[in-house]
Amino acid sequence: MDQDRFYMQMALELAAKARGRTSPNPMVGAVLVKDGEVVGKGFHAKAGGAHAEVVALVDAGDRAKDATVYVTLEPCCHYGRTGPCTEALKKAGVKRVVAAMMDPNPLVAGQGLNILKDAGIEVKAGVLEKEARELNEVFIKYITTKKPFVVLKAATSLDGKIATANGESKWITSNEAREYGHRLRDQYDAILVGVNTVLTDNPSLTARLPEGRGKDPIRIIVDSMARTPTGSQVLTQDSAAHTIIATSERAPVERRASLMAAGAEVIVVPGEGPGVNLTKLMEILGEKQISSVLIEGGGKICGSAFAAGIVDKVAWFIAPKIIGGDLAPGPVRGEGIKNLKDATQIHDISIQQLGTDFCIMGYTSKGGDKISLPEL
Repeated sequence: MDQDRFYMQMALELAAKARGRTSPNPMVGAVLVKDGEVVGKGFHAKAGGAHAEVVALVDAGDRAKDATVYVTLEPCCHYGRTGPCTEALKKAGVKRVVAAMMDPNPLVAGQGLNILKDAGIEVKAGVLEKEARELNEVFIKYITTKKPFVVLKAATSLDGKIATANGESKWITSNEAREYGHRLRDQYDAILVGVNTVLTDNPSLTARLPEGRGKDPIRIIVDSMARTPTGSQVLTQDSAAHTIIATSERAPVERRASLMAAGAEVIVVPGEGPGVNLTKLMEILGEKQISSVLIEGGGKICGSAFAAGIVDKVAWFIAPKIIGGDLAPGPVRGEGIKNLKDATQIHDISIQQLGTDFCIMGYTSKGGDKISLPEL
């Protein structure tokens, strides 16, 4: 058992090398071991590329025969952009397959392991399953609901303010905390803000990392009346990622047309009320294969996100500063709750120090129903 955990941890570390690069696919790592020696390893680098098992088999060559395969997710058994990994493993003559977790994709969901078992290959599942599920929390949410995994990021002073009374907010948190925030941008498919953030700050919403390897997220502006200026940075900067303007049906047609002429993709989100229906917007983004969204908006958009129940995880940065003042804004606006029993409870909390600041991360639910492993 200790050996299985050791090599599975190695596979998980390989999988994590592609963090933020495989959407809408999962991150997967694979390690081939024979006679106590690692003979092959690999990971899934990007959607459409070779799967981890295939990369590891190529790395191992003839040494794959009678080897044990450690893979972080159940091998696929269907044809997509690539062929089924179950067939590649059978052809290579591996002796044993150890999977961290079952694939929640309905096209697999236990069938891959059962196919291998029927072929006479010894199979085992559930080794470091918790770690594997955390690694692929985005994929699990997306593949089972067809909606993106939503992370809400906020940065506040110790007394819960996001700016001073006159609106000054740069910078509440430290350089280290801000760098970590850019790493989050690099990790998720899209970043979402409200139009007021664009009007007030004119942000770029890009991933700026010290080593210059950041992947810009798709920029999503929630803008019910299409007020985003066509000269704003979200539309004019040089970036590989595009900008989506999510409007309501009330947005003037001429404003929508001018935004499209400026290069934006304009989405008209159906729904009653004056604002953009965030629940409907998440459904539309899921249809576009956007599997994860990082919300970095101000108090209004954060309040709307919690009210709509779309937030899966929070990343809350706290700086050891006191701002004070009745007019200094907080991070979550809107009507709020009337009774404490209705408060959003954060679970599975982790705390990390970043410079002088702290980042509290946690989930808005207890993880939901556990995906069952197949009967083996």
